[in-house]
Amino acid sequence: MTAADSCGILYVVATPIGNLDDLSDRARKTLCEVDVIAAEDTRHTGKLLQTIGCNTPSISLHQHNEQQRTAEMLQRLHSGANIALVSDAGTPLISDPGFNLVRELLQHGVRVIPIPGACAAIAALSVAGLPTDRFVFEGFLPTKSGKRRDHLSSLSHESRTMVFYEAPHRIEETLNDLLQVFGDHRNAVICRELTKLYETSYYGTLAELNALAGTDADMSRGEIVIVVAGCEVQEVTTTTLAAEHVLDVLLKELPASKAAKLAAHICNADRAQLYDLAVKRKGAVD
Repeated sequence: MTAADSCGILYVVATPIGNLDDLSDRARKTLCEVDVIAAEDTRHTGKLLQTIGCNTPSISLHQHNEQQRTAEMLQRLHSGANIALVSDAGTPLISDPGFNLVRELLQHGVRVIPIPGACAAIAALSVAGLPTDRFVFEGFLPTKSGKRRDHLSSLSHESRTMVFYEAPHRIEETLNDLLQVFGDHRNAVICRELTKLYETSYYGTLAELNALAGTDADMSRGEIVIVVAGCEVQEVTTTTLAAEHVLDVLLKELPASKAAKLAAHICNADRAQLYDLAVKRKGAVD
């Protein structure tokens, strides 16, 4: 038997995002048979384990101690222990701790096996009625409005469906920023409390959803996923041409850097690309 054969396995186990019936038999069996469970919050996971009659001991692994825990878990695995990694809800590593751990273990030759299951992003995407052949998961947006708008501006030409997570107390601010950056008519879906008793999905344009957020108090309650349609290909072309036109007008009166900055702001375009274009057209760097 080689050292690799005697090494334990890390199981990345998806747990329910609300409805406990979504815990698969395989996940339940794995949680009960491993030697230890690494949980984002042992108290939260303890309730799940108690419900399914599982007595496996657990240790904490969260964003504040993941680096320190990794060495301990590597030692346990090399001693032959099998470990299950879980987050508070859904699939670990998806806007949850675990990436650094998994990367480190793989570098040390440890086998990592997924036990798939619930994921809020995929659940929301499956009922959004927006294109699913290509999509991009953006996780949580920046909490500050300025940085949030800057990040959204970098996605203004994204043609794939976009999936975001958001805290309930920021939903109105975020919807307003989405509206300002992507425009009134972009279709979107707000899914809240997926798989839970008060599960609700709101469909409409960003303008309609933004208005609804101001009148429907329930929209700002519970766990939230936002799914936004990507821009149309012709929208990218139109926006690009409009930005270049604005840039040409501004270059008559302003230096390249100032003209690019204003054109990018006016047209929600890429500032760096416009600056490069401005330098070429102006013939000098300022």
